[in-house]
Amino acid sequence: MASLYKYVSLALELGATDAVIEVYNGLTRMVRFSNNEVTVVKEMMYEKASIYVSIREKRAILEVNSTSSSAIKKAVRNVVEMAKKSSPSDVYAPLPKGPFNYNPELLKVGKIKGLPEDLIEYVETAVNAALSEGANRVAGTLTYSTGRKMLRTSGGAEGVSKSSSISISLRAFAAEDATGHFVSIATDNKSFNPEVAGRIAGEIAKLAVNPVECEPGTYETLLGPMITANILEHVADASSAFYVDAGMSFLADMLGKEVSSNVLTLIDDPTIPGTVGAEPFDDEGLPTRRNIIIDSGILKTYLHNSTTAKKFGVESTANAGLIIPQPFNIIVEGGGRPLEKLISSIDDGIYVTNNWYLRYQNYRTGDFSTLPRDGIFRVRKGSIEYPLKNLRISDNMLNILRNIREISSEKYWIMWWEVEKPVYAPYLLLNNLTFTRPY
Repeated sequence: MASLYKYVSLALELGATDAVIEVYNGLTRMVRFSNNEVTVVKEMMYEKASIYVSIREKRAILEVNSTSSSAIKKAVRNVVEMAKKSSPSDVYAPLPKGPFNYNPELLKVGKIKGLPEDLIEYVETAVNAALSEGANRVAGTLTYSTGRKMLRTSGGAEGVSKSSSISISLRAFAAEDATGHFVSIATDNKSFNPEVAGRIAGEIAKLAVNPVECEPGTYETLLGPMITANILEHVADASSAFYVDAGMSFLADMLGKEVSSNVLTLIDDPTIPGTVGAEPFDDEGLPTRRNIIIDSGILKTYLHNSTTAKKFGVESTANAGLIIPQPFNIIVEGGGRPLEKLISSIDDGIYVTNNWYLRYQNYRTGDFSTLPRDGIFRVRKGSIEYPLKNLRISDNMLNILRNIREISSEKYWIMWWEVEKPVYAPYLLLNNLTFTRPY
C-alpha cells in the first residue's frame, strides 16, 4: 500500500485537497458456446487504475488501463489539471478520515474450479440439462473471473480485497421463435449451478413453441426472476442520491413515503460473505454496510457518498461511487408462496420470463417501456394456456411497485448484460401491468 501512497502524495503536491487511487488487476476466462458446442475459449489479463481528485468543490476522475508507475503518475498529473479546469460543484465534502477496519470475512475468496477443462465441463452440464427439457439448440457464455483491488485515499483509508466469481448465461431454443434464458452466478463451486440454469431455460423454451398474438391491454402479470432483477436494479439505482438531486429519479421527494405495496422489502447488502456483490469498502474507503432501501413498501433511505450526504444533511451510506453513489448487492427480503401457487392464483393474466432494452420516456416520473424476451405465456384460471408474441411492456416504475401482490418463495441470484449488479430476485405477481404493440 505504500506504493499507492506516493501517487496520493503526488496529487496533493500538485494542488489536490483530496485524492483516491484504486488499482485493479484481474484474470478472466471466457467460454462461448453455440449449437450445443463450445466455440471459443479465451483468457484475458487486465489491469486498470482509477484516480479521483478534488480541489475543494472542483472534482475530476480518470481511469487508465495500465498500472505501471509511469502511467499512474501521468494520469495523476492529468486528472489534477482536469480538476483545476472543471466547474465547481455546489458542495465540498472532504474524504472520510481513516484508517478503518474491514470485515475479514469479506476479504476472503471462494473456491472455484476455474481451469479451462473445468469450465467446459460446466458448459456441457448446462447444455445437457437444457436439451433434456426439450430444447434442441443451446448457446451462451460462461465467465470465470478473479482479481485483486487496492485502495488508498488522502483521508488515510487503505484496503486490499480479492474477488472471484463464475457465471453462466444460457439461451435455449426449441424453435427459432421459442426460446428460454436463465443464468447462474456464484463465488464458489457449491453455489454455482449450471444444471439449474440449463433446466429452467430448456423448460421455458419448450413451453414457448408456436406463440400467438395477444390483444394489448392491462393484465394480471407474473414476472420471472430475470425481468424482476432488471426492474429492481433500476429501482435501486434510482435510490442513488446523485440521480435524485439531478432530477433523474422517480424516487425523488419520496423519503418516508409509501413507494410500493407492503409486500416489498428491498435491501442493498454488500456485507454478506460469499455473494458476488460483497465488498469490504466503498470507493472512499468507508466500510460497507447493510442499507434498507424500501422497508415493507416505505422508502427508507437514498444511497450516499460523502458529497451527496453533506448536500442532503445526512451521513454517507458507504455507497461511493466517487461521483455517483450506487448499490452493490441488491436483495429482495422475505418470501411468499411457491411459483406454482402464484400461477394458480391468476385468473386472467400474462407470465413474462425475461426482457431487454428497458428505456425511459421520463426518468423523473418513471414512465418506461421494455420488450419481453424469450417465453411469454397466457395464463387463465390458474394454468399456463399458450405462448405469446409481439408485446411490449409500457408502464411506470412506481405503478409496478405499488401493484406487487405477492413475491415467490423461490429466489435466484441474477446478473447478465441487462442486469449489471447482482440481484437476489423472486418471481413478482402484479395486480396489473400494461402491454402494447412493439411497433
